[in-house]
Amino acid sequence: MRIVKGVVALLAAVIIGFAGWLYFAPPDLIRVGSQYSAKIVCSNVFLAERDPQATLETDVQAPGHWLLRLMNVSVDRTAGVVRAGLLGVFGGGLSVYREGQGCAAVPDGDLDAVRAQSAPPPSQVAAPGDGVWPEGGTVEPLEDIELYAVLNDEALVGPGMRAVVVVRDGRIVGERYGEGFDEKTRLLGWSMTKSVTAALIGRLVREGRISVEETGLFANWTDERSKISVADMLGMASDLTWNEDYGDVSDVTRMLYLEPDMAGFAASMPLDAETQGGIGEVFEYSSGTTVMLSRIWENVFDSPTEALAFPRDALFGPLGMTSAVLETDARGTFVGSSYLYATARDWARMGQFLLQRGVWNGHSLLPVGFVDWMVEPHPASGGEYGRGHVWRRAPNAWLPGDNPDLPEDAFFMSGHDGQSVSIVPSENLVVVRLGLTPSRLNYKPAFLVQALIDTLDRAE
Repeated sequence: MRIVKGVVALLAAVIIGFAGWLYFAPPDLIRVGSQYSAKIVCSNVFLAERDPQATLETDVQAPGHWLLRLMNVSVDRTAGVVRAGLLGVFGGGLSVYREGQGCAAVPDGDLDAVRAQSAPPPSQVAAPGDGVWPEGGTVEPLEDIELYAVLNDEALVGPGMRAVVVVRDGRIVGERYGEGFDEKTRLLGWSMTKSVTAALIGRLVREGRISVEETGLFANWTDERSKISVADMLGMASDLTWNEDYGDVSDVTRMLYLEPDMAGFAASMPLDAETQGGIGEVFEYSSGTTVMLSRIWENVFDSPTEALAFPRDALFGPLGMTSAVLETDARGTFVGSSYLYATARDWARMGQFLLQRGVWNGHSLLPVGFVDWMVEPHPASGGEYGRGHVWRRAPNAWLPGDNPDLPEDAFFMSGHDGQSVSIVPSENLVVVRLGLTPSRLNYKPAFLVQALIDTLDRAE
């Protein structure tokens, strides 16, 4: 009995000691997991109108690190606040919703500072009327058995599919939604947001407010970094040190979930001393780069309020993307690398806009030739990435196995966990595919695009 009591006492001491260690000094991995859980649940509750527990289980815990399975969340809908923590206690996850700005992670816990920031004025953009998409909200799909055979082929749409929208000749010809999702559900694009950031910069280039050749981008870049241009950053060739690994505490996870000032953190990175090359010569995919670009373009405005209204007024509104919400960080900078929520139909509008080379309803919203420049392969990437935050390589083409030979003019918006907008100008085709499909499942949306090309060509 004495031995049993001793073992119990020892275990109790270990548990109490471990709990105390976590409470007073939570490891960064637990903090990242807590902030991530709070942020994802917050956005899905307040933007996508989803159930918090279901979101935690399906979007956070099921596909993620084992520690995430120990996370609990609480939602205060009145205050717009979501808290999360390991066993509901450790990690201090905190996210807050703001109207028109979505949810922001608040890693320093200063809710008052976040709420005191400028806010965009209420939207005056009217929802699309009864006309046919994209001018209106009415969809007239093709009555094509083969097309819907493709859209109902689970191997082609992939595991975890939440939405597929097919646009041919400027009209939605077919769409399908996963269980619990529909044409009104806002869905996260992850890194597809980067292409939208490039389009926003293009709008400012057209207005003469920024140049892609601009250098001296941050006050603290008084060394060789002062030579980095906007064009270098749009091509992911800044030569700044960066780690884009999502499996641990890396530069990107630290930026997104532990830093209230994401752009400031990214701009503190030095040039990479280990690369064989220099600025403009080395490809390094970096979400930090795009968040810095967001800060750079926001700085051209006289006030934060003007900057916050710009995406809606200059791009989303003209395109009819009334569902689109580009979220900011805790300091008011757009997280232009990762956090745009929009319906699948509105993501299709963005794809169609790029297919039309920046022209919408007969008006050129981007400089003539800007989209062609975006799509032009950047030499530093070996032809896989464009000069303006789009991919020339099909999403997940690097996974083992064959890849279909899509038309050479195809280019792509691509995001984490299976998000893609495939744009094929020679076929006048845009294919949106959204879902929750980690790369370990080996899904390649290019096979869906090829099957749709073959089917639609036969139907003509």
